[in-house]
Amino acid sequence: MKRAPVLLLWLGAAALAQQAADPQKERTELQEALSETGSSQIDFIRVLEQHLRKYPASEQKAELHRALLKASMELKDRRRTLQYGEMALKADPTNIEVLERVARYLLEDDDPARAKRALDYAHRLENLLRPMSNPQPGKHAARYEEEKRIVLGKALVYQARATGNLDNAAAAVELAQRSYTEFPAAEAAREAARWLEKQGKLDDAVNRLADAFMMPDPNATDADRQKDRERLGEWAKCLSPGAPGVGERLLAAYDRTRRAVEAHKAALRKIDPNAAATQPMEYVISGLNGEQLPLASLKGKVVVFDFWATWCGPCRAQQSLYEQVKQRFAGDKNVVFLNVSTDENRNAVKPFLDANQWKKTVYFEDGLSALLRVSSIPTTMIVNGRGEIVSRMNGYVPEKFVETLTARIKDALAEK
Repeated sequence: MKRAPVLLLWLGAAALAQQAADPQKERTELQEALSETGSSQIDFIRVLEQHLRKYPASEQKAELHRALLKASMELKDRRRTLQYGEMALKADPTNIEVLERVARYLLEDDDPARAKRALDYAHRLENLLRPMSNPQPGKHAARYEEEKRIVLGKALVYQARATGNLDNAAAAVELAQRSYTEFPAAEAAREAARWLEKQGKLDDAVNRLADAFMMPDPNATDADRQKDRERLGEWAKCLSPGAPGVGERLLAAYDRTRRAVEAHKAALRKIDPNAAATQPMEYVISGLNGEQLPLASLKGKVVVFDFWATWCGPCRAQQSLYEQVKQRFAGDKNVVFLNVSTDENRNAVKPFLDANQWKKTVYFEDGLSALLRVSSIPTTMIVNGRGEIVSRMNGYVPEKFVETLTARIKDALAEK
């Protein structure tokens, strides 16, 4: 009888070995099980977990763990995101999205052990982000920089929360303030207020919480703002007599937060002059040698945009037709033709022009094609003297292009 447990263990190991030895059977079984889940993410997770319990040595184990992590993150399943996220970070410690999510979820309680892990992940996140640069220089520079600063700000907020949970409130305040400098956000101001209050610095805490309350925050819920409002009221009751009231502090916070937001926007405009542009004629586009053309300088003129690329065969064929139209308006100072390259590789444009002996001024789109939703080339667009788009031609019909474009330009000129 004493040998029975050993025999059972041996039989279990043999069964696992048999399962591992037949990967085709395993894959077929998994496919059949997944076919019954439909579009349910919950059932998808259940099937994968059951499969891994049955086949713990599966050749697909790493792939299934990645699928479980993705599904868990989409469902905002905190427990499983932490479970599979920390597994994933052992295999790939540079996954920014997973680092951010795991650090955040670890800090949803004040447990010191979880805080230590979160602090490590948040440091890793910051260290990965700091040296990162735009993989497409000159394109979407402001958007890239802002997204980077948003995540950097979060990394520092997580460091602040973890550091505070590890009983260093002063360092937590400093980290929260660094986060606010990196990217002015209500979350950073709220975190600074939390640890200032823990230190007994209530006057400063109220000011930071007022900043959080007044900061424009598209992600804030009514519950978040209500919680801030209630806490402001509670803390204000404890302020020393004669100290500024909540109303006065909120007005001051309004001014502070607007200055912080404007300073952030100004920094982005230094990187990309189109950072705040919302209309096509607000854009500044750059030329081959770095010269810049503010489209606002063409106000009152009819502007014809030719969106093309060096690799586009139809674009090359269309150019002679453009030249015919340009000649028809050569003496009209109220019509401007702009050749706008959409090439990802900007370095390819000048050699292309030289090789094809194209004697024309070319500009880069600098994000304008995304604003105008140029999804295919060649695309021709006409803007009237008021800056309104009055014509859009996707592609062209060679036999009709010259006359059609000429007529549409004349219509734009005739508008009052």
